[in-house]
Amino acid sequence: MLTSFADDIWIADGSDLSVMGFTYPTRCAVMRLQRGDLLVWSPIALHDVLKAQIDALGTVSHLIAPNMFHHMFLSEWQAAYPKARLYGLSGLHSKRSDLRFNGVLGDDPDAAWANQIDQIVLNNNLTDEVVFFHQLSRTVIFTDLIQQFSTGFHTGWRGVIARLDLMVGDIPNVPRKFRLGFRNKAKARASVEKVLDWPIERVLLAHGTPVTADGHAVLKRTFHWLIG
Repeated sequence: MLTSFADDIWIADGSDLSVMGFTYPTRCAVMRLQRGDLLVWSPIALHDVLKAQIDALGTVSHLIAPNMFHHMFLSEWQAAYPKARLYGLSGLHSKRSDLRFNGVLGDDPDAAWANQIDQIVLNNNLTDEVVFFHQLSRTVIFTDLIQQFSTGFHTGWRGVIARLDLMVGDIPNVPRKFRLGFRNKAKARASVEKVLDWPIERVLLAHGTPVTADGHAVLKRTFHWLIG
């Protein structure tokens, strides 16, 4: 079900996926650009109801794979929207040679959404990730580098690991495995400081409860271990 999140941005939660024995929810975001066409971030499983809701908003013109992991459902979206342009990190182009990529994601926004959505790549040994900022709604969008699971979402030994990995907490956090993946701390710090230069009000993440107020302050707490 597609629901409104803020001005010209909607979200939809999909079915859970199992990754290395852990269950992860899925979430996509749909952003309407100034010309009326749509950009879909991190596409989830596409079904008839979701497609009808999206089609009622406009024409899907851009599909975004924001890191090396969120690509599972891209083939069905390409089949449903053959004219949409697909963008992903350079490494994903090789990993998913079955897909038709039209552009490589970097620090500079594509002309189609420049001055509407900002972006920056956070380099991590586990997965590089492109962080986006939707200017109209002041929403920053993270994929895997910050997470927030509720207590009890993972049970047994998985629950213990989730807590130790900082996947569980009162605010979104950077799991320990990703903290270790930032080998070049100075570069990571500079990138996060650029993120914090954005006038952030909301924080949207693939795995956790969205932050709808005081997003900038929340992110400063989230990255306190890195930026001091």
